[in-house]
Amino acid sequence: MLLRSGFTSTAAHLGRTLLHHAILCGSAGAVQTLLASGADSEAPVKTTRSNRSRPVHLAARLGQPEILRMLADRGCDLNARAEAGDTAAIICSRHKREDCLRVLVSAGADVALLNSAGDSSASVASSGGWKTGFERAVIGAIRCGAVPRSSERSVFSPLMFGALCGDATAMEVLLSQPDVDVDEQDSDGCSPIMAAAKMGNVEAFRALVFAGANVKLSNKRGETAIGLAQQSKKRDLFEQVMLELALEKGMPGGFYALHCASRRGDTAAVRHLASTGCDVNIPDGDGYTPLMLAAREGHAGVCELLISYGARCDLRTPRGETALSLARAALATAAFNKAEDVIMDEMGRQAVLQGARVRKHTKGGRARPHGKSLRMVAAAGVLRWGGSSRRNVICREAEVGGSSAFQRHRQRKGDAYEPGLFRVVTATGREVHFVCQGGKEAAELWVRGIRAVTRAAFGKRGKE
Repeated sequence: MLLRSGFTSTAAHLGRTLLHHAILCGSAGAVQTLLASGADSEAPVKTTRSNRSRPVHLAARLGQPEILRMLADRGCDLNARAEAGDTAAIICSRHKREDCLRVLVSAGADVALLNSAGDSSASVASSGGWKTGFERAVIGAIRCGAVPRSSERSVFSPLMFGALCGDATAMEVLLSQPDVDVDEQDSDGCSPIMAAAKMGNVEAFRALVFAGANVKLSNKRGETAIGLAQQSKKRDLFEQVMLELALEKGMPGGFYALHCASRRGDTAAVRHLASTGCDVNIPDGDGYTPLMLAAREGHAGVCELLISYGARCDLRTPRGETALSLARAALATAAFNKAEDVIMDEMGRQAVLQGARVRKHTKGGRARPHGKSLRMVAAAGVLRWGGSSRRNVICREAEVGGSSAFQRHRQRKGDAYEPGLFRVVTATGREVHFVCQGGKEAAELWVRGIRAVTRAAFGKRGKE
């Protein structure tokens, strides 16, 4: 009506044009009409103190997102400076205008610009207790496909921001950009994936690592994404992500995938990694092999699988730990640990295949024992201590200690319960007693080894 009455869109009252008054009244319809009639979207409010405040600043301060969108569509300068060098984005942060900030970010406002005090829209939001609102606004814009404009990455990095916030959808948008640098580092040397690990943002970490982020990159404190992830309360979740990456794309540098799978008891992952050539005996940064970690956690099935791929039981950490000692140490906090049996069986198998000098008792313990070289023959599944058929036997049973008859016969000799004593019962029912060096534990290894080799060769038939 005013325009039809002869008023012009540039006419001013108290330093304000009709456009300014329409914004002050919150009339989106009037703003649209004025802009269509040629109103200057950059016209400043002229007062005795300043003439820097523009329509975009008024709309931002008053919280009018619809009007802001109209001004942006008309091509107004979203980065124009108001008093104290504030931009519209900074004004939104100061006055906590979430919807308005989302509009500005979506329209391409530069969120890295600083005012005269050296503050950015992000720092103003943080100091004003509006950090969460700022994050919601910017993430909302990104989720809709907008990449925040930043003229200075050291002030605001979209990818670093996304990693810190941990929004998976926003990360997908940011990582889909052709010029994205997944390994960009801030002034402290921190990369987006380090930020995600430090904040416990697993999904952002996942998006970055699958986009090729370097998990071995170090910041100025020597920290890496892998190290930060391992220190996190969400360590298991981060490890699962890394394990998925290793299974899908191969071994990422700095991550011991087989060790992780073994410690977690992931049989399928262990089988896949071992079958594709992973070294089953390589130590991790702490000196642990995959078998040691599986044994410590009590994953007997994984221990068996690793052993089938050549895992060694005799390796030690720099602290002298072995797979067996770790399995036994775990018994202090667990009711049982079947991994100990698996490892003992393998150690026994290796021992009997290698063989050793033993003393063999004859005539059920009534005669004097004599020395023999004793070993198992894997292919034949027989226990051998000579060349004749009587000295190459299939064992139906193997036990530590002597039989009751043997104990009676040796009672007077004082060695009826000698450490290292064990006996076998052959397939024909003959009972033979041996004494090995190393005491009871060595005897147990002989018994376990004989059982294991016999079982492998004949299955249950070896015990029939």
